[in-house]
Formats: sequence, structure tokens, C-alpha cells
Amino acid sequence: MEVLMIRDPVCLMTITPSHAVAMSEFGGRSYYFCSEECRDKFRERPQAFLNKAPGMRLTVGVMGSADSNQDDDIKDQVYQLGVAIAERGLVLITGACPGLPYACAEGVREAGGTSVGISPALSLDEHVHKYYSPADAYDVLIYTGSGLMGREVTNIRSSDMVIIVGGRSGTLGEFAIAFDEGKLIGVLRGSGGITSQLPAIVASFGKDTGSHIIYDADPVTLVSLLLTYYETHQFRRPSCFCDEQMDAAG
Repeated sequence: MEVLMIRDPVCLMTITPSHAVAMSEFGGRSYYFCSEECRDKFRERPQAFLNKAPGMRLTVGVMGSADSNQDDDIKDQVYQLGVAIAERGLVLITGACPGLPYACAEGVREAGGTSVGISPALSLDEHVHKYYSPADAYDVLIYTGSGLMGREVTNIRSSDMVIIVGGRSGTLGEFAIAFDEGKLIGVLRGSGGITSQLPAIVASFGKDTGSHIIYDADPVTLVSLLLTYYETHQFRRPSCFCDEQMDAAG
């Protein structure tokens, strides 16, 4: 089987993402390198190399409560998360629902970013009239026809990193998928719902899936910490679906 390659933007060597020695994020895009020396040259003068090889846009999945009756302070906190995601050049992915994910999408839209909604519906008409979900904050709506629960896997697997905001049992399900699949996860402290309970829940799991969790109450800081960890650690094993798989059974 032919293996799809990527190109080091500095030396132009072709490599696979799983065999890259280093990775760097710039403008919300990921660039992979054959050596730390090439990465360091890129970081010194990124503009000189951006047109040498394309970088992939990194995606952030924001999962949280679809309840529209949220505290104004929490809605503003999640809105500011959307602004932070857009300002870093990242692509937002949500379940295209009302509530906190919609507040985040509004922040992305107002900051001029890109937002993708993974709809449970089969069409725009069904999205609006059956699921009572908004459509005005998204650049793209992907119609899965999978229903509210079925689209959760698509949400998580389409995201390079996942952020949990508020939420109840449905959000806990999305968190569990992300955790079991070894994703990088951020938790927005102070956003209510299950976020205050997650440390104890994770401790009760008693297993290591390769997932790494970062907690912070400040949206800008949380996004920055996630990106730093992704480019220094997570890019080597972005999920359990890679060469060095770990046992996440149980």
C-alpha cells in the first residue's frame, strides 16, 4: 500500500507524520520536520518556509451543554474561548447544537475564524426543525444523519484536541470517547456542569490510554497550553489509531 507522505518545509525531505522527529504550530497549522534542527530554523524565520510545504489546519472540538439557559458569565467565558481559538488560526468543531458550543461558535465567527458543525441531521431543514439547532454561526455544516449520540464519535475523531465546557451526561460521553481514544483534552474550569467532577472521574478509571488532560479557567491560557503540549508531545501519538497503539480496553 502506498503511504501518503508530508514534506519538511525546511529541507523538503518527505516523511510520514508518525516518523517526524519534531512538529511546530504556526498560524493554526501543523508543520512536521525530519530533525530538531529543521524545526528550529523554521521557528526562527517561519515566513521564509510557509510556501515550501503546506501545513494542515489544526482542529479544536468544543463539547458542552446544549442547554440555552446558561449563566451569562459562563456563556461569556465560552464565547471568549471561541475568540481565542479563532485568533490562533485554529478550526472549531462542535456538534452544531445550541447552548455553550453555540456560544463558542459565535466567538469564532465574531473573531473571523472558521467553524465546522457536525450535525445529527440529514439536511438543513431537519437540523433546524427536528433538532432545533442553529445554523448561522458555521462556515460548514456536515450532515451525518447519525442522531445526537451517533455524531459524537465523528465530533471527537475530527478534532486534533478536545475542550470540555460545562455539560452533563452527553458531554461526559464525548469526554469518555476522547479519553479512551487517547486524545489531548482541555477542560475549561469554572464553566460548570461536569468540569469540576472530571478529576475524580478520571482518577476512578484507573487506566492509561495515552490521553493527556489540561485544566485551566482562562480560555487564552488553555488554548496556548494545549498547542504547546500538542507540538511537543501529542503529535507523536495524536490518538490510539496510530502505529504505537496502547491497550485502552476496559
